Amino acid sequence: MLVLGVESSCDETGAALVDETGRVLADLVQSQVHVHAPYGGVVPELASRDHLRNIEPVVRSALAEGRVALSEVDGVAVTNRPGLVGALLVGVQAAKGMAWAARKPLVGVDHLMGHVLAAFLRRGEGDAPVPRFPFVCLLASGGHTAIYRVDGPLAGAVSELGATRDDAAGEAFDKVAKLLGLGYPGGPRVDRLAAAGDPSRVKLSAPMASSDSPEMSFSGIKTQVSRRVQEGRVRTEADVADVCAAFQAAVTGVLAKKTVAAALREGVKDVVLGGGVAANRELRRRMADLAAPSGIRVSVPPIASCTDNAAMIAYAGAMRLSRGEADGWDLVATSRTALERTTRKGRGRR
Repeated sequence: MLVLGVESSCDETGAALVDETGRVLADLVQSQVHVHAPYGGVVPELASRDHLRNIEPVVRSALAEGRVALSEVDGVAVTNRPGLVGALLVGVQAAKGMAWAARKPLVGVDHLMGHVLAAFLRRGEGDAPVPRFPFVCLLASGGHTAIYRVDGPLAGAVSELGATRDDAAGEAFDKVAKLLGLGYPGGPRVDRLAAAGDPSRVKLSAPMASSDSPEMSFSGIKTQVSRRVQEGRVRTEADVADVCAAFQAAVTGVLAKKTVAAALREGVKDVVLGGGVAANRELRRRMADLAAPSGIRVSVPPIASCTDNAAMIAYAGAMRLSRGEADGWDLVATSRTALERTTRKGRGRR
């Protein structure tokens, strides 16, 4: 089975060709970083307009790279939730048009399921072993941060163990980068500067550090950094690097500790990292170090599979199509995920 995947949930226009084994024949991404950088974050209207400009040439290029005609694919998969509704609409309508014209089945994919299954993508030499079901997945990105138990490749087999009560981890990285004047996107720049900093020089409290609860919170540590900046305690490049190091150490430490603790409670031996924050080098290192003593295997996708991409959407779509699932022409775009949510937003006792 060969599936054409389309991704337009936020600020990346993507198209890919993937088969049911996870083999990637083509995967193209048109980034909008240059469009949104002057504003310090994604502007929804600008994102939608850029998707409109790029969706057709990106799809055509993916088909050309895979040396496949649209008539030769077995189905079209498209991200239809969650995300910026205007951006999602571009991809959904384009996918509907292609599926209808080629008389192929259409399947909507939850963007979060794409990230959960991204570790199954096979991009060539050096691919790591695929995770074994059931596994625990830490999905950490700019819009979502949660820990899931995954018993199978469909949304109904995924259950939330805990999530952030407020900001997503990636959102906190971007906001701290903005406070420090590092520009957008902030996560990679914080990661790079942290390598030159000394976390012991900056006192930051780790947010909701106890591993007893899988729930998380990242707004408080962002506020701690904001206060240091307002008080004039971040003056030099060395100060910035130290703050980045301390912030990154606190956040990645909490993410790794809670994920491994969740895997031990669930009695599973595989942990998967997904989402843009999974590209963070310190998170990868901490997760591996914490998991190894317990015999837990950590699966980390390559960078191309961590960030938003259409290959993960195509693979998640292939999992639905191979089980006889498909959607009708009434498929809609929505900002809400189909995955179960158990963590309540906001402060207070549970």
